[in-house]
Formats: sequence, structure tokens, C-alpha cells
Amino acid sequence: MTNTLQMTRRTMLTGAAVAGALTPILVASVPAHADEHAAPAAKNSWQKVDLSKLPREKVELVKPPFVHAHDQKAKGGPKIKEFTLTIKEQKMVLDKDGTEVNAMTFDGSVPGPLMVVHQDDYVELTLVNPETNTMQHNIDFHAATGALGGGALTIVNPGESTVLRFKATKAGVFVYHCAPPGMVPWHVTSGMNGAIMVLPREGLTDGHGKPVVYDKVYYVGEQDFYIPKDENGKFKKYDSPGEAYEDTIAVMRTLTPTHIVFNGAVGALTGDNAMTAKVDETVLIVHSQANRDTRPHLIGGHGEYVWATGKFNNVPDIDQETWFIPGGTAGAAICKFAQPGIYAYVNHNLIEAFELGAAAHFKVTGEWDDDLMTSVRAPSGS
Repeated sequence: MTNTLQMTRRTMLTGAAVAGALTPILVASVPAHADEHAAPAAKNSWQKVDLSKLPREKVELVKPPFVHAHDQKAKGGPKIKEFTLTIKEQKMVLDKDGTEVNAMTFDGSVPGPLMVVHQDDYVELTLVNPETNTMQHNIDFHAATGALGGGALTIVNPGESTVLRFKATKAGVFVYHCAPPGMVPWHVTSGMNGAIMVLPREGLTDGHGKPVVYDKVYYVGEQDFYIPKDENGKFKKYDSPGEAYEDTIAVMRTLTPTHIVFNGAVGALTGDNAMTAKVDETVLIVHSQANRDTRPHLIGGHGEYVWATGKFNNVPDIDQETWFIPGGTAGAAICKFAQPGIYAYVNHNLIEAFELGAAAHFKVTGEWDDDLMTSVRAPSGS
């Protein structure tokens, strides 16, 4: 490899220089596709399902923080939920100074869209890598079982597409991300990650049988970026991801992000783009971080019910001020807004929130309740 890595189309398609020891694992560990008619292995009851008789539902995904329409409680038996994700390599601006990143994305957003299914549904994903892209990609679902989360079955070169199906056996919110051989951290920290929510068929509960219902759901994807600087300390710009590769890897190895943002850019969820709610509305916040630990906090509010690691069959914590989400995990929190105003929603590593960009706003409308808070005496000099 030369001092300046040239990520040409041929280099990225072959992956010979970067695949390393992963390649034999990917080739040898799994078949090319799953066959529902194959002889069932012991204890794999999912293979006994006649998938041809299951209803299908095509789902149109939407850009975060919004989430596609869905039922909180499943209607009828399991379904095959059909999704499509199109990989887009594109430049994105991270801040008011015009700092650029050659992002890799699912459907053109960071994070990729949130998918919602119910436990025991089948997720059938069409993954498209347009010929206008330059690199090989795939997808690893932390909600899936086997084949590196689907990563071993979904490696697509530019101009290719693939279809993956897996059964959603675990209830909760889970990260998905790109994981191509030899280049996993680069793709993940370039924006190529998202989340899937697998609701219990009976809907959410407090862990003791009481239903928990939300009026709205928002998806916040926290992203760490590593942008190289020139000799004068200015952020550099590159024509392509391949051109930026060597410098970006050097910054990544410092383990020190230059930006930590919500939904792709500093301020992406503030001002006119703030998430909205009304007093007494119940909001489910899904929060993912595919690479680093994070500590979400709603300033002036609380997590009424919190599944910090996002697994809905666990009893949720209650009345939390801050919750901890390990890297590679998605968490979920129910928040009920009791007062109007602007609520800051931050990573409570406050340096990361205020200096690097990990902050969002909720704009809440309604009547103020003096019983909950009031100004007894306004600030003055006496």
C-alpha cells in the first residue's frame, strides 16, 4: 500500500488489501442464502414456518428523527415486513463552518431510517448499492441471529443489490450498521448505521403487566466523526471517501472525535428542526450509538420508563435523569412532558454536548403549571 492510499473502484471492489483474516470466515461460514425448505436443524423452530402463507407488508421508510407509521400492538400473527435501503455515498456538511465529511449512508441520512416490526415477524430487506457508488458495502443487524448479523450474506458491490430475510426473535431496539471486510470502523464512523425496533407483540409494558403507550416516537442517532486537519489546524476537504481514507484512519486511531452530533450535523435537531410535543403527551425516544458509549439526558425532564440497553423483555428503570447506552447499542426511553418550553436533550458528557455538538431540542407547547415550578422572586440585586 502506498503512502497515499488510492481508493480506486478496483481497489474497493476486490478488497484484497484490507479483507485480511475475515475473508475466509465470510466465505466459509454460511451459504449464499437461506432456504426455508431446507431440512430443519435441531431447535430451529423458525424453519418449520411456511413462509409462503404469511402475509406481506411493504413499509416505506422515512428520514429520522421521524419514524414510519406502525401499530404499537401487533394485529394478527407474524408477517413478512418488506424494507428497502439504498446506500448513498455523499458529502455532508457537519457544522456552521462548512466542515465536510464524505459520508456513507443508508437512504441518504445519518443515522439510517428506523425500522419497526414486531417480535416473530420476518424482516425482508432489499439492500441496493447503486453503480454510482465507489465502494463495497453490506449490513449487520444486531437484532439478527447468524452470519455476522447478515453481514456475510449481504456484501454488495456498486451496481448490485441483495435480499436478506431474518426472523426478529428478540424484542427491543437494536443497531444496524455496515460491516464490510477490513473496513468496519471506517464505514460506521462515516455515518453508515441506523436502528431497528422490534416491539413485543402485545406492545410495551412496565414489566409488571401494565401497558405503556406512546403518542409520538422520535429516533435520535448519535454519530462520532473524525475529520482530518491540515498543518494550520483547519479541517480538510476531499473529493472522495477514498482520498480521505488514510488521513481519516489516522484521526480515528487517536480515539478522539472531532464532532459528536445527533442526526448528522451540529444543530440538526434544534431551532426549526426541533422535535415537538405537547404538555401531557408521551414520547418514546429511541437513541442509538453504533460506536461509542453515551449518556442521554433530558434537561428539565425525566425518563419515566427507560430501557437503557433497549431490550423490552427486561423490566425498565423508572424516573431516570440520565441513562447509559453502551457503544453498539440502541436504548429507549418514555418521556411525558409536564411543562411547556424548550427542553435540551443532550449527551451528558457536557463537553461532547456543548463543544462537539451532541445536543437536540424538544419544543413543547401547553399551559404552565406553577405547582411544579414557579419563580418566587425574579433575579435582582437585592
